[in-house]
Amino acid sequence: MRQSNLYVILFAAGMTIILGGMLSLTSVGLKPLQDKQVELDTKKKILGAVMTLDSEATPEEVLNLYKERVQSMLVDINGNEVIDTVMTAEKIDIGKNHKLAAVDRNYPVFKFVNEAGEVEAYILPVFGAGLWDWVSGFVALEKDLNTIKGVAFDHKQETPGLGARITEEMVKSRYAGKTIFEGNELVSVNMIKGEGNADLGPHEVDGLSGATKTAVGVNKMIENYLQCYSGFIEKNKKAL
Repeated sequence: MRQSNLYVILFAAGMTIILGGMLSLTSVGLKPLQDKQVELDTKKKILGAVMTLDSEATPEEVLNLYKERVQSMLVDINGNEVIDTVMTAEKIDIGKNHKLAAVDRNYPVFKFVNEAGEVEAYILPVFGAGLWDWVSGFVALEKDLNTIKGVAFDHKQETPGLGARITEEMVKSRYAGKTIFEGNELVSVNMIKGEGNADLGPHEVDGLSGATKTAVGVNKMIENYLQCYSGFIEKNKKAL
């Protein structure tokens, strides 16, 4: 029997409400698991900037290693520590934080320490624009706050086999040992055009063939954030 238009409308509305409620409940129920996965992924990247993680390490092992070897703090644009009883360095969403004016942000600093609690490296989050969408990462500086110990990169959407290669170990390893200061001037590091370049300088990183725009985005990202951290870097270089 043909149903009235009113019946069809009410039925569709009812199903929409029911299904919407079910999806909402599912989303709420899964959020703690999603938050845990984001936490694990972030801590893996932080550790990955300074060491090679065992591919078979369990989530618990990664989190325990992070707890043992990483200390964190927040600083302002001038490098002064920010004491916040609610927002910690681990809770800062670097993407959302990036939307604020540089002077209004709180900047996370992660310190990689040895068993004696001595700082071996400082790990600084960075964020910027790639070819198609955002790129982000962590730059680890040796305790001299000049020499790069390692990096870890991520991206939302870069060209497979080209710009997406910034996440590969071979590409990331090119940054190790490079320096960000020329005398007393903070000059950052630059991934140069092309690949297989010889005679690279102390601030130059071999590039990515066919991915010049991604390289430019990574360069700007690192330079912008190193400048934002320059107050912290200068304060702590003087303390060495």
